[in-house]
Amino acid sequence: MVEITFATNDGFKVSAPANSNLLRVSIRERGGIPFKCGGGICGTCKCHIVAGLENTDALKGKEKKHLSTEEIEQGYRMACQTFVNGNITVEW
Repeated sequence: MVEITFATNDGFKVSAPANSNLLRVSIRERGGIPFKCGGGICGTCKCHIVAGLENTDALKGKEKKHLSTEEIEQGYRMACQTFVNGNITVEW
């Protein structure tokens, strides 16, 4: 199990199985990450991984369409495209 902390949602913490999709966990556990499409098209679920970026999977092509080089370097991801393999803290 991994621990996901939703910093923007008053530090709300949940546990989820490794390799869980960040947006799906947020929806299921009421983490609060905003979203519209859930499929990498709209970019609404852009979020900042403030701790544990190394515990996420590789950046996807769909994310590169919505995130600038600077945002990627700062640890921004799209929650719908991100799978978590260790503890992270996320804000939006």
